[in-house]
Amino acid sequence: MQFVTLAAAGLGVAGLVGCASMSPSDTTSTITKADFGNTPAGQPVEIYTLRNARGAEARIMTYGGVVQSLEVPDKNGKLGDVVLGCDTLQEYIDQPSYFGALIGRYANRIGGAKFTLNGQTYLLATNDGPNSLHGGPVGFDKVVWTARPMVTARGPALILTYVSMDGEEGFPGSLEVTAIYTLTDNNELKVEFTAKTDKPTVVNLTHHSFFNLSGQGNGDILGHLVFINSDETTPVDAGLITTGEFDEVTGTPFDFRQATAIGARINDTNQVLQYGPGYDHNWVIDKPDGQFGLMARVTDPISGRVMEVWSDEPGLQFYSGNFLNGSIKGKGGVAYQIHTGFCMEPQHYPDSPNKPNFPSAVLNPGQTYHSVMVYKFSTIPAGK
Repeated sequence: MQFVTLAAAGLGVAGLVGCASMSPSDTTSTITKADFGNTPAGQPVEIYTLRNARGAEARIMTYGGVVQSLEVPDKNGKLGDVVLGCDTLQEYIDQPSYFGALIGRYANRIGGAKFTLNGQTYLLATNDGPNSLHGGPVGFDKVVWTARPMVTARGPALILTYVSMDGEEGFPGSLEVTAIYTLTDNNELKVEFTAKTDKPTVVNLTHHSFFNLSGQGNGDILGHLVFINSDETTPVDAGLITTGEFDEVTGTPFDFRQATAIGARINDTNQVLQYGPGYDHNWVIDKPDGQFGLMARVTDPISGRVMEVWSDEPGLQFYSGNFLNGSIKGKGGVAYQIHTGFCMEPQHYPDSPNKPNFPSAVLNPGQTYHSVMVYKFSTIPAGK
């Protein structure tokens, strides 16, 4: 394999662009590149290891922008990999669960795989029964992105770019997308999206890591404690398509305004919950539209790891790994069983192109789509 390292000690971004290597003894943050195989079409795939000044590491592939591993400390300072994933490129190509990927053009579901914009109806590729899920059969999770690494004042970063052509998976407009991963020295994984289009279109981008704060492969996540900053959800029908209504969480298993174990009510008889079955729903975050703020906090009492989710998006999709069934062999050959990982996906509400009362997901020429999401890791004190 080929390796290229970027490193810096107090250098700004401009001082690193185009650098092949620097002395590792001078580093505070580093980025290392290696080959990760080729797609069936022969496209080479690279994997970058971002290491911040505190020793946390993220490994990110150009295939799908996948976060292949994310190592952060537990309450005793021991690093552990907290995201589910695979060991080889072919396993990522074969698995259907979107492990660690960038999602687009439209995260979540579009009902009936169609929408109407400016009087024209667009028919999308289907991959979830009659619906379009996460951009279709060949969404942003299944393409090879172009990468440019750099070390910034906040920590190592990876800039990924992709051009989605007009008509790709049925979506209108040529869309130029940039996704920037930064592993900050505060142990935050920051994901920042921008996009521009040459035709009116719809855009909804997110990140889809499956987290297990005990460490991937270390059992289920049912004992993780979840807080969600939300008074309402957007309920779904049996096909998991939003109805266009808003439901208050009070008195339901969707009320996470006080930290509650994921497993405490996951088998409740609530009909909307059982459509999951389990959590696979969108919460309306309690903050002004477009304002950056706290969405959720997840705590693992065993490892002591805490993950906060911050974003400027209006909604948060919380998924409890309902469709994991042991058929996927993850890293180290571990079979991922049901509820062994959870997702927290900041995004616009599902099926917004067909729900005029939801915040608009329309992007027009001359506008710039911009979205920021941060996964911030910390720990509870040892002995707690």
